[in-house]
Amino acid sequence: MRVPLSQPTRSILLAEDDADDQELLSSALREIDPEVDIVCITNGRKFVSYLESIQDAELPALIILDYNIPELTGVEILTIINEDERYSDIPKIVWSTSKSPVFKTMSFDMGVVDYIIKPNDIASFSEIARHMLSFVK
Repeated sequence: MRVPLSQPTRSILLAEDDADDQELLSSALREIDPEVDIVCITNGRKFVSYLESIQDAELPALIILDYNIPELTGVEILTIINEDERYSDIPKIVWSTSKSPVFKTMSFDMGVVDYIIKPNDIASFSEIARHMLSFVK
């Protein structure tokens, strides 16, 4: 039986421009899964550039998009990455402060696995992080 030399890193690519939300979500994710690697990018164009620049073996296990990230919204990012088959198997989540049914519908129409409202309290981040990690293979 062949044993892999190392376990693949489970990584999450997070598009989030708010430093507090980045820190709270990253901390909650790492508390549940200390081995997860989280890459945070603060604007949509840089997010797409980063994703296009990495090798297939480095693709994230999960993509989390802030709906209102600068330069490209979460839905605009989805429009771009949905054109490339290499990202099709990666679960994508949009999270936002907006409870707009229009934003939620547009996100689901773009193939996200969930649309999550950002919590107002720190305690809820752990529950949300656990839910998000449930999509990671």
